[in-house]
Amino acid sequence: MRSIAKVFGRSPFVPLQMHMEKVAQCVNLIQEIFEPYRNGDMERVKALAEDMSSFEDEADHLKHDIRNNLPRGLFLPVNRSNLLRILSTQDSIANHAENVGVILTFKHARVFDGFNSAFDIFLDKSLETFSLARAIIDELDELLETGFGGVEANTVRGLVEKVALKEHETDVCQHGLVRDLLAHEDKVSYGDFFLWTRIIRQISTIADKSESLAVEVRTTLESN
Repeated sequence: MRSIAKVFGRSPFVPLQMHMEKVAQCVNLIQEIFEPYRNGDMERVKALAEDMSSFEDEADHLKHDIRNNLPRGLFLPVNRSNLLRILSTQDSIANHAENVGVILTFKHARVFDGFNSAFDIFLDKSLETFSLARAIIDELDELLETGFGGVEANTVRGLVEKVALKEHETDVCQHGLVRDLLAHEDKVSYGDFFLWTRIIRQISTIADKSESLAVEVRTTLESN
């Protein structure tokens, strides 16, 4: 791994982007893990959950490395506390992605007809929210080069609005899924209901945190 101290010399955003790469590796396995889960291949589920935990652990170690090497004083083009909030929010996304993998290892929960298709729409919305937030982080270097203004700033503001819209769509899907679960309580056990609501909550929180990440970047943009 490249020395974080040296990377900070290039840009305060490069370490954040490096951290986001690890976060994305964890999040990207969410969609993959549901195929073996639905097929009852719990050994494969456990293997993917372990991969997700490994990526989360790597992201966590990188977070601490960044915090320990983040310059103090007047040498940063942006507020140090803003950078730390962005870093913390990114890391929380990896935590919730790992939680999804861990929960899926508990048991193979049953579903009712139509649930999987509605769940897939919900999952896609949440992951799209994250992808848009990641795109904002990818834009930070360009933003720095333009002095936090011009076309790049407008691009980031546009992405922030898209993140907010996609997060709202995720919320709508989440509420629909929970209503469907309650409407089919005669077909799912209490344990299955409890498991699915926990999974849904974790996935929804990934979208929530992605929106928070976008807002943190916008705050950083507006304070420069």
